[in-house]
Amino acid sequence: MPAPLTGRTALVTGATGGIGTAVVQQLAAKGAIVVIAHHDEPKAAAELALDIAASGGRAFALEADLRDERAVSELHAQAVARLGAIDILVSNAGSYPRTPWAETTPAVWNAMLSVNLTSHYLLARAVSPDMAARGRGRIVTMGSVLATVGRHELSAYISAKAGVEGLTRALARELGPSGITVNCVAPGSIQVPAEQTVVDDPEAMTVRQLARQCIKRRGAPTDVAAAVAFLASEDAGFITGQTLHVDGGWVLA
Repeated sequence: MPAPLTGRTALVTGATGGIGTAVVQQLAAKGAIVVIAHHDEPKAAAELALDIAASGGRAFALEADLRDERAVSELHAQAVARLGAIDILVSNAGSYPRTPWAETTPAVWNAMLSVNLTSHYLLARAVSPDMAARGRGRIVTMGSVLATVGRHELSAYISAKAGVEGLTRALARELGPSGITVNCVAPGSIQVPAEQTVVDDPEAMTVRQLARQCIKRRGAPTDVAAAVAFLASEDAGFITGQTLHVDGGWVLA
């Protein structure tokens, strides 16, 4: 039996982070040819492409600043030149700096919306015309459970992620008649290496987080990647405009 995404092509942004890397690996394992889109991380992207090739998959790296409209257009053009078409967009790139509300200046606000919301708009705008012309496509955006539960010192980030959910629903309405599904994956507290540098006491944070969840283990990047791969597959062809929480039941607490 062929892998479920054999013959499909995918563009994954933010592909050298914990979740992004797992998404690339999952899509490639299921047969897709993957573009590893990154910003200023050529070594990590090249190593990931080599790992995919060593596992029998196909992937290559492209660099782009997703805050820049021209850069996004060039990324799309280069990807199409290499792949012929993009069947799956996983719009995953984002930034998560903590800023107290009193220090959230207009510059900080605009910067957070640029990387965490406007980039999703620019990418969808770039890929959707070709998808519509072919009558099929999968767009998966990356949200956050924080858009539902809230958290201090993240007002701009949370506002952007709430916007991603709204954009997802709006695009599902507009692009559905063209055979394109648009869905959002909203991770909860996912354990990634960067956590060790941004959390003062990771062990104490884990204890607090498990108390919030129904499932008493930390989430892994592979949990998120599995949800993305499902939404990118033919099995999810009648699902659109949805936000799928991958959070161990946090939002139920």
